[in-house]
Amino acid sequence: MKLFSAKLITLGVAAILQGVAMAIFLFPHNIPSGGAAGISVLLHHIAQVPYALTLWTLNAGMLVLAIKWLGTSSAFWTIYCVTVTSLTINFISPHLHHPVSTVFIDLIIGSILFGIGVGILFRVGASSGGMDILALIISKLKGVPPGKTLFYINGIILLLTGILVDWKVIFYALVCQWIGTKMIDIMYKLQWKNKWTESFAEKTAS
Repeated sequence: MKLFSAKLITLGVAAILQGVAMAIFLFPHNIPSGGAAGISVLLHHIAQVPYALTLWTLNAGMLVLAIKWLGTSSAFWTIYCVTVTSLTINFISPHLHHPVSTVFIDLIIGSILFGIGVGILFRVGASSGGMDILALIISKLKGVPPGKTLFYINGIILLLTGILVDWKVIFYALVCQWIGTKMIDIMYKLQWKNKWTESFAEKTAS
């Protein structure tokens, strides 16, 4: 029970960190942190659909389809994290009417925070959801590499975002992906000191 509670809190904090990065630093500049976020930016730009609603709906729908590949436990933790992130974005976005700083400063800060949050999720045994789930399904069905599939999916979404919102968004999104993935790798390789975090690494399917 203690391990479950610790995991619940740790994943909750990481998901909040991810939501803060998106809502405060990335979304005000229409910078998508990934494929699902790109769709959120597009729908918000075109029809003023709330970011959080799009993110949660996309992730929930894909998780339902992917449960047999991810397993019920992993799916539960992922939808928990997606829900916390969406609620965080939904709470912050209506109160933030202007960017915090310049696009480059917000891009760097947001990408670092986003990468740290997602890195914790991966290390503790969850996922941030998004297009990686769709890429996994296609990979299982078609036998193609998931990384290559994810590249094409995100590439199409970023291209549409650039056409409909701003071409600079593509550059910003690539920078965000580069910084974010570097932070994810750092967090994933970081040596955890606490015993219960070590247990997470050994029981990612729990």
